[in-house]
Amino acid sequence: MQTDSALLGPGGIAFLGAYVLSLILIGWLGRRARTENSLSDFYLAGRGMSFLVLFLTLYATQYSGNTLVGFAGRAYREGFHALVLVTLLSGAVGAFILYAPKLYRLSKQFNFITPADFIHHRFNNNRLTFFAASLCLMALANYVLTNLKAIGYIVVAVTGGAIPFAYGVIALSLVMVIYETLGGMRSVAWTDALQGSILMVGVLTIFITIQGEYGGFAFIYDQIQTADPSKLIPPTFSQKLTWFSTVCLGFFGISLYPHAVQRIYSARNEGTLRRSIQVMAFMPLVTTLFMVVVGLTALALFPGLDRQASEGATLLVLKDLSARGAIGTGVMVLFLSATIAAIMSTVDSALLSMSSIITKDFYARIKPDSSQAYLTKLGKTISWGIMALSVYLAIALPQTIWRLLEIKLELLIQIAPAFFLGLYFKQIKSASIFSGMVVGTVFAVGIMVANKLGVDIPAKPWGIHAGVWGLALNMATIFIAEKLKKDKS
Repeated sequence: MQTDSALLGPGGIAFLGAYVLSLILIGWLGRRARTENSLSDFYLAGRGMSFLVLFLTLYATQYSGNTLVGFAGRAYREGFHALVLVTLLSGAVGAFILYAPKLYRLSKQFNFITPADFIHHRFNNNRLTFFAASLCLMALANYVLTNLKAIGYIVVAVTGGAIPFAYGVIALSLVMVIYETLGGMRSVAWTDALQGSILMVGVLTIFITIQGEYGGFAFIYDQIQTADPSKLIPPTFSQKLTWFSTVCLGFFGISLYPHAVQRIYSARNEGTLRRSIQVMAFMPLVTTLFMVVVGLTALALFPGLDRQASEGATLLVLKDLSARGAIGTGVMVLFLSATIAAIMSTVDSALLSMSSIITKDFYARIKPDSSQAYLTKLGKTISWGIMALSVYLAIALPQTIWRLLEIKLELLIQIAPAFFLGLYFKQIKSASIFSGMVVGTVFAVGIMVANKLGVDIPAKPWGIHAGVWGLALNMATIFIAEKLKKDKS
């Protein structure tokens, strides 16, 4: 039975349901538009994305449930310190500017499908290729998991519990895997274009409404100063190190999301790619910053929430605005559509990327004589299996969304030297890159596991993420190995 706490009435829920189901139609249109039954067509949309579609799919993929739910929750817990999240996403765009054009040219020349294709082309080392692909898979699995958890929270809030968390996750996951396997990257990009547009309008609308209804930053500051002044204290030295560490996660991690790399490959030409990245540079200011403000508004209105409850900061603000009469059903539907759109656009992209990695980097290297049609069919089957496992884990695991995001990035940044050094330093050898990747990953995972098991080791030694320490050891190992080789020669 739907409760009075539901964010939408029956009409709003029906409209939202119709919107979600319409995505299957877009998936069918994407299937009809395919030009060949190949991995390049299925996973990269035939390498023909226009500027508008490429920008919107990059935007919709980068800004997800982590942004609309996780970022607001972190802002609630940390206060103004959460403004570092703006530079987290800005760092990712900075990295795109540095490496994307050169990687694009290589992908066009050598027909890359996955991130590990570049690594294999550059270093020609199967151990390195498989290890890097495995790290990508672990990061993507975590990425899917965080966003499925976010979508469950949204469904419960929208329906007032009439649709339980588990059922909401299952239903929307089913829609995503259907349209993704129908048309591959083309369907995903087209749905992203729609979802990205809704996301931009929704975030802008809720930000403007908050400013008008509550009185803007002055209200937020005054309320937090009264209720929880600790959230306004300037950062300590250790916290500043954590800020630096967080930006490193963005620069070396978010920029190398496998599904983002595949969008680089999918651009129609280099000019299209450059223009899309240039516009993306402004998006942290009009998306991440706005969601931090939503989290701070929740802190001002509802102080004292525990960690788990703070994950619903965005929804609490929406409920309050609705109760005040500041927003009607239309705006509520718009923002909730934007939230669900952001989550779905991220999950479908990560799912597609996981499928491509398993198919291309593992199966096709073991069975190189497999036809393109067979590999494409296999990839679709793999997508269904991945989604089924992810749904189960999203329902079963208790971690908060932000912590899951950190774990993902701490693993993913270990492949960064293979890209940044591999693109610009021709003398770097595969053995050095492999050794560094292993050392960095083992250290980062060791710290995280030890902390989880109760060993007296912080998850962020001296305020710096274990993965960033791992990356430093990764780089040091590479340069030591290269130096030893030079000395021997």
